[in-house]
This record gives sequence, structure tokens and C-alpha cells, in this order.
Amino acid sequence: MNRRNFMLLSVASAFLAACGSKFKSYNGPQVTQVLVSKSQRRMYLFHHNKVLKAYDVDLGFTAAGHKQFEGDGKTPEGDYFIDRRNPNSSFHLSLGISYPNEADRAFAKAQGKRPGGDIFIHGEPNDLGWIRKRRLGRDWTAGCISVRNKEIEKIYAMVRNGTPIRITP
Repeated sequence: MNRRNFMLLSVASAFLAACGSKFKSYNGPQVTQVLVSKSQRRMYLFHHNKVLKAYDVDLGFTAAGHKQFEGDGKTPEGDYFIDRRNPNSSFHLSLGISYPNEADRAFAKAQGKRPGGDIFIHGEPNDLGWIRKRRLGRDWTAGCISVRNKEIEKIYAMVRNGTPIRITP
């Protein structure tokens, strides 16, 4: 009887541990493009012309306009692609956006400034600071696109490196 209970407990523990994982699997249609509408504060995951999922987003703390310089608090606008994944991010999970591109770097250099970088789609901070930020309102990131943790888990599973992302005003 003790051995049977031990086996049941082991199986139940493994099942519960898997349920709590931030790493989800996805077996649906390929995400062929990500579209972020800054004015609508919405992100759409597309399979060709069909919207698979849509999410509310928070943006950079100075949301209006295209990111031009490091520290300006703006979220970039334009065409980029997902270029990296960070499972150990300070923000639950994160997907890197290929900002700055060549034009972004050239513009910043011509102004004698740096374009910035490390722009991601990410979840909430791993510390409890997100509670305060959510209470104060939107647009709290340094230029990234933020969603809730449960949402980034789905997005992280669905979106592959190399997926195009278009960020519109």
C-alpha cells in the first residue's frame, strides 16, 4: 500500500509541476507575422491573413513616435523580425525584436547619439513591480512591448525566431 501511494504521489507531483511550467507547446498554424498597433495598444498574431490571437499591450513610457535614441522611452515603429529568445529574462519570458536596423543606426549616428536596443516582447517583471505599474496605467516599459505573463507564455510558444513583426503608429 505504501509503495502504491508513493507512486501515485510521484505521478501527481510530476503532473502538477508540468502544469505550472512557463514553457507551453503549440501545435496550431504557424505565426507568419506579428502586427503591433501602438495607437490601439493591441498585438495581433497572424497566419497569413487570418488573426490567430490578439492581445492588449503596454508600450514604452513615451509611446508616441518612433524610437530614435537610447533612453527616449519610445517603442520602435517599422518592420523588424523576432531575432532571439530569452527564457531567463527579467520579465518572465521575452522575444527579441531586431531593433535597431541599419536605418535606425544611421539616423542616431548622424545625430551624434546611440539608437538604443534590447527591445523585446515580454511579460511582467519577475519582481512585484508590475503590480504598481499596472495600477498606475499603461506604457511603463523602456520601449518594449509588454503583455501579461500567461499571454507571453502562449506567444513564446507560438512565435518563432525569424517571424516578421510590423509595429505601426
